[in-house]
Amino acid sequence: MTVRLLLAIAVWSAPLLRADEIASGLRRLYNFDFAGAHKHMDAFIAAHPDDPTGYAFRASVYLFYELDRLRILQSDFFADDKKISGKEKLQPDEQIRSRFFAAVDKSQALADQRIARNPYDQKALFAYCLTEGMRTDYTAFVEKKQLRSLSSARKSHNYAVALLKQNPDFVDAYLTTGLTEYMVGSLPFFIRWFVKFEHTKGSKEQAVINLEKVASHGKYLGPFARILLSVIHLREKRLPKTVELLEGLTREYPENPLLRAEYEKARKKVAGKAATGG
Repeated sequence: MTVRLLLAIAVWSAPLLRADEIASGLRRLYNFDFAGAHKHMDAFIAAHPDDPTGYAFRASVYLFYELDRLRILQSDFFADDKKISGKEKLQPDEQIRSRFFAAVDKSQALADQRIARNPYDQKALFAYCLTEGMRTDYTAFVEKKQLRSLSSARKSHNYAVALLKQNPDFVDAYLTTGLTEYMVGSLPFFIRWFVKFEHTKGSKEQAVINLEKVASHGKYLGPFARILLSVIHLREKRLPKTVELLEGLTREYPENPLLRAEYEKARKKVAGKAATGG
């Protein structure tokens, strides 16, 4: 079970200028330069105020900032189910919360306008996939309301499935379906009877396959897919794979202090096991 965060997104067949703005914003986000990321997202929105993905990008920066501030992104949190489902109350930043949900709502309002004209609009479907995924993360990890978050998780997954039916080559959408596979596969067997997701078997193996597809071929979510894979391999006791992924990510995003810290932590664990023959 991992953060689905959010982060986003491809605007297919976009002009070069737009692609550069998106890529630059995501690079600043992956480097944990939240102020820099906001500048790029704000510029994108100013140039394309009717594009729902612009507000989804903005929401992702607010969410990532808050998850980092509350220390939710650390591997110790996701490696321990008790910390994920624990009742320890967090203190969310109310201003960030308000801005986050305002960006989510604006993205979905713009997506609704596109869907009213074309129910199969791929950009609108993906914007909904992202924003419902981010709503899931905030509800589950910040507000600690896991059961309530399932409604948004199901919506995000359904939008991803609908998008992939329209365009199987929309690789970034496999990130959502991969996370759904892992989430359902991590639930106790008797709970799976009550948690139903379309086109989902609850296969952890399929989850890895989907995420590896995004890691290799995603237009914008490839780095995030690698982050999620590093967490999954950590949870499944495949530490060398975690180290390999984090080593590459620290080279790619050298300004990100969390990636460096997690890489060193995982590397030391592997070295310690090797020294003791474990």
